[in-house]
Amino acid sequence: MTALAPPVHVTGPDGPWDAVSAAVTEHGHAVVYATWGEWLTAALSDTALRPLLGRDWQRYRRTADAAIRYRFVTSRMVVKYTAAAALRTEPAALDLSYRIGGRPYIRGLDQLDVSLSHTEDLIAVGISRTGRIGVDAEPAGRRMSFELLHDRVCTPAEAAELARLPAAEQAAGMLRLWTLKEAYTKALGQGLRLDFNEFGFGLDSGELLAPDGRPAAHGEWAFGTHHVLGRYLLSVACHDTGLDPAVDTAVHTMLDEGFMSMVEEVLAAG
Repeated sequence: MTALAPPVHVTGPDGPWDAVSAAVTEHGHAVVYATWGEWLTAALSDTALRPLLGRDWQRYRRTADAAIRYRFVTSRMVVKYTAAAALRTEPAALDLSYRIGGRPYIRGLDQLDVSLSHTEDLIAVGISRTGRIGVDAEPAGRRMSFELLHDRVCTPAEAAELARLPAAEQAAGMLRLWTLKEAYTKALGQGLRLDFNEFGFGLDSGELLAPDGRPAAHGEWAFGTHHVLGRYLLSVACHDTGLDPAVDTAVHTMLDEGFMSMVEEVLAAG
């Protein structure tokens, strides 16, 4: 597994998208974050918003609550612009759809995995062409009670580590574990259906662990947690299936070469 790419702050449609493209080229994935306020002016002034949103346009128009509507439209813009930067195409050319449970994906481009998280005014998007990716964000000041939640959130090994820490560090450790576990289960496509006390992470290493504290992965997963905008915790879980991250990710070259050769042969024969 290559090292995790550092998250990129994108303050609007102008990017910086070169940094996102470079992360996908070098690492096979990218993570971006923004606030919906940073994107709102662009969203409301975009005369091409309807074709950009595509099938999401009606949902946007039907959402009565203004705050929910604005968060919805800006988050979809961030997803499309991020995917477009990875694929080197135009955002409006991508068809954003949703799997059961609401996970977004780009229709016709299953090679690109997408994860979306938002909390308060933060939007975070992860994209990967080497495997599954999950992102989760929480306010850094959120307090999680070790005494009340450790049996539901922690493995025995995690609980033992946290129990040795002062109360303030316990709360911070719990929050970090929560975001890592959310990111990991999102990457797996399980969400909250997978019990958080069935797998763990090293408090210092961030390594995926079995409930008894033994390593549970062999380098195919990478995890990271970042403080962003001074007030949020952003965690990332990224799986590497062994694909070369340097392979061209332009949208017109992501179709299977063997399939394209067969099509060309059939056309030539016909």
